Formats: sequence, structure tokens, C-alpha cells
Amino acid sequence: MDEFLNRLKETLDVDELGPDTVLEDLEEWDSLAALSVIALLSSQYRVNLPAADLKGGKTVQALFDGVMARKGN
Repeated sequence: MDEFLNRLKETLDVDELGPDTVLEDLEEWDSLAALSVIALLSSQYRVNLPAADLKGGKTVQALFDGVMARKGN
């Protein structure tokens, strides 16, 4: 999870991010940020995530769990 958090922080250019952080609540969150996260997940985790899966108040933990589930971990 730590590596995932660090990559997500770097991608979103934020200093603070935790498992309970709601992505849509971040000041930096916009369509470009969502695309950047999708690209990160594709390149680093080989997971193709539809943009719709980032909506609905998704937390960092929920995103991480979804990525791990898609990877089969």
C-alpha cells in the first residue's frame, strides 16, 4: 500500500494522502488528474480502469483494493 500511496501522491502532486482520502475531495482532482491516475494504473500495475470507476466518492483504499482485485492479488 505504501508504494501505491507514494505513486499516487507523485501523480497527483499532493503531499498528504491516506487510505481514507476521497479522491473527488482533493483540490487537485479534475479530469486531467483522473486520466493521470488511469495512466499510472495501466503503466505501473497493468490494470485498465474505466474512468467511471473513479467516480462516486472512491477512497484511495477502495481504489487500491480494486486494483489488487483486478490483478488477482
